[in-house]
Amino acid sequence: MAVVQVAVFEAENAIDPHYASYQPRIPAPPGASVDAAIAAANRATLAALMPAEKSAIESAYQAALVRIPDGAPKADGITVGEQAAARMLARAAADGAVGPDNYQWQTIPGRYVPTVIPVSATWPRRKPWVMERASQFRPGPPPELASAVWARDLQEVRALGAKNSSARTPEQTEIAQFWEDTRPLVYYPVLRAVAQLPGRTLAQNARLYAAAGMAMDDALIAVFDAKYIYNFWRPITAIRLEHVAGGINATADPTWTPFVTTPMHPEYPCAHCVVAGALGAVIREELHGRPVPHLSSTSPTAPGVVHGWDSIDSFVDEVRMARIYDGVHYRNSTEVGARVGTSVGVLVQQRFAPATDH
Repeated sequence: MAVVQVAVFEAENAIDPHYASYQPRIPAPPGASVDAAIAAANRATLAALMPAEKSAIESAYQAALVRIPDGAPKADGITVGEQAAARMLARAAADGAVGPDNYQWQTIPGRYVPTVIPVSATWPRRKPWVMERASQFRPGPPPELASAVWARDLQEVRALGAKNSSARTPEQTEIAQFWEDTRPLVYYPVLRAVAQLPGRTLAQNARLYAAAGMAMDDALIAVFDAKYIYNFWRPITAIRLEHVAGGINATADPTWTPFVTTPMHPEYPCAHCVVAGALGAVIREELHGRPVPHLSSTSPTAPGVVHGWDSIDSFVDEVRMARIYDGVHYRNSTEVGARVGTSVGVLVQQRFAPATDH
């Protein structure tokens, strides 16, 4: 989605320039259609990145074009949009996401380790959009197993995150189900309340969506850098093994199962939380102290449910707590993840596409 939204921003900003471009500005013929450019940028990027959705993408593209009169402005707009898409797709192909997977298993002879290859192990090598390097906001290590913080967090997730937990309330279970889905489709609706505020322009919203995409993507680069540096264990591993936690012996529960399937990458910090923190920071910086509109979203993993928030903190906090209720993260990890994401979101808003028409 970062690739898509930055392409849309570059196409719109080429025709109606109000901000510094992310890359050298694309030449745009006078009168080129902004709507055609946006449609073409969306179509070209999505078709390349999600070929299985070709039919739906083409249908949406044609529905957008039919509302634009034929002629040179329409054709010129399509050309600008396709050029913006080509540039962003070329950047994505060379950003380092694809490469040799050199993840090293940490084990001793005779001990079983997972045989499914962890996901996103190459992401710490990716070129960030705005951050200088993947480790720019790398947090300190997770808590020591002898610490009180670890003992607290382990006990909390053991009680609240179990598949058949009697401690988790119905409301907490719904929150856990809602945030089981981690894809952009759960996050982008949160932006709409800001984009639809009275007086906002198309240029402002193109930049907003691009900034959000960049921030969430850079935040994930940052979090996977930390995950694969620290390689901290997930609750399903920690709870099933006897060990000393905070000076007290934590007994093993070999039958303990989390509420949702454990993601296939190290635990610390929380990736869902880093994305929420980044998006929250982008929105906060965009509003410049103005009141936060009512934010809302839906989720495929909680059909028919709409969640809403009247503050950015309540949105981020719900995501944090959801991952504890899901049984896949610890409280400290969710707090650290949200802080890392906030730092990334602020940085993106400070550095990306400053206005040129003050």
